[in-house]
Amino acid sequence: MVVGARLDGATAAAGPVAVALRGLTKSFGDVQAVAGVDLDIYDGEFLTLLGPSGSGKTTVLRIIAGFEEATAGTVLLAGRDVTTVPPFDRDVNTVFQDYALFPHMSVRENVAYGLRVRKVGKADRRERAEQALASVALAGYGDRRPAQLSGGQRQRVALARALVNRPKVLLLDEPLGALDLKLREQMQGELKALQRDVGITFIFVTHDQQEALTMSDRIAVFHAGRIEQVGSPAEVYERPATEFVAGFVGTSNLLRGATAEAVLGRSGVFSIRPEKIRMSPADDASSPSDGSRLAVGTVAEVTYVGDVTRYLVSLDLGGQLLGVSQNVAATSQQVEALRGLRVALRWSPDAEFEVTPDTTDPGAAAAILAAERAAMPGASVHPLEEGSAVPPAGGA
Repeated sequence: MVVGARLDGATAAAGPVAVALRGLTKSFGDVQAVAGVDLDIYDGEFLTLLGPSGSGKTTVLRIIAGFEEATAGTVLLAGRDVTTVPPFDRDVNTVFQDYALFPHMSVRENVAYGLRVRKVGKADRRERAEQALASVALAGYGDRRPAQLSGGQRQRVALARALVNRPKVLLLDEPLGALDLKLREQMQGELKALQRDVGITFIFVTHDQQEALTMSDRIAVFHAGRIEQVGSPAEVYERPATEFVAGFVGTSNLLRGATAEAVLGRSGVFSIRPEKIRMSPADDASSPSDGSRLAVGTVAEVTYVGDVTRYLVSLDLGGQLLGVSQNVAATSQQVEALRGLRVALRWSPDAEFEVTPDTTDPGAAAAILAAERAAMPGASVHPLEEGSAVPPAGGA
């Protein structure tokens, strides 16, 4: 069951479906790693499968690629049922976190290897390899070896190798995870620009919420083998459908039980994003005339994180709320002095969203992760999947 989501997501534009998943399940022994996933992925979109370790997202990607066989359900590529079709006969390519470049081959030979296996002529594959390298800003690097490149450049070579075969769909399994923060942020922009330029469908797996929000046209949030919500980054962040999505995608205040009754006058579980809360001194606690909510409390903790400061406020009515403010002029010493201050918190009722409570077994993610690792030791299948023998160098 997909909670709070349609197959196409609430904001997906109508268009041809590149990948369709229907009733997809995968079990490793008695552990169900994927539990009835239904999802449409459209031509030319950048869709991210987002979730923590043990959520089933990587298993779904490997089923699409053909590296894992589904226990039940169907995988359609451009309307063709490929559920039992081997990886090399699917019009998809995969980019892995570890790049899987052949160290004894030149950059050009690495990029052209898939064409060589498919017996494309030498002149044609050289030309296509050079075009692919140029598309990832590596023109002139063809004669180098992978060891002579930086981490970001090796990632671009892996992308060029995946793109040179002109697949309908490119699968990316946490490809930026091994890069440092600055390079990862740079590559995020480059990947999105490249996807727009080549116009093919990208299916991107990550556990990094900011990465997903930055790059995606749509996000499918995974939890314990199921999709919790599908939608645009703004929709998933601003209007989370479930307690899990509210807590995993960004930071959220969750009010429930007696606290929700006292503060909101409603029962249930409610999400309020910290940046939606305005803070002022408690002597400014007159009833708001604009319909805003009002809660008074004491600043229990202050965390200075550079561009913003986080305030954890213990409410007089019970419970706590987290708020944030931009550090336009405040220093770390100044914000530290706010600890213990009596404050009034205000927010619009439009910032409150009732979410479906999370009733998932707390041990489900760990069980899925352990089962995946046991079933996929190393989990790295070479993206070319043409055979186990190490290819000789030369002939690009």
